[in-house]
Amino acid sequence: MVFKYHADTDMLYMKLADGVSAESEEVAPGIVLDFDRADHVIGIEIEEASKSADLSRLEVLALPLRNLVFSETRSAGEPPP
Repeated sequence: MVFKYHADTDMLYMKLADGVSAESEEVAPGIVLDFDRADHVIGIEIEEASKSADLSRLEVLALPLRNLVFSETRSAGEPPP
């Protein structure tokens, strides 16, 4: 599972599984689900994410994690935090 925030569009995308989106459906204002060909949800898009979620903190509870990867993307020339 991958969480990616696009600051330029204020959109948060949660990639739940690998695959190609065959169909998308807006299930609530600003909430879009991506489905693969077998009708499995493979991604969730949240538009205007900063207005509906606290993006400053991510808490992971009780997940059977084997590989935890932290990565950060910065704009060119932006200093590290």
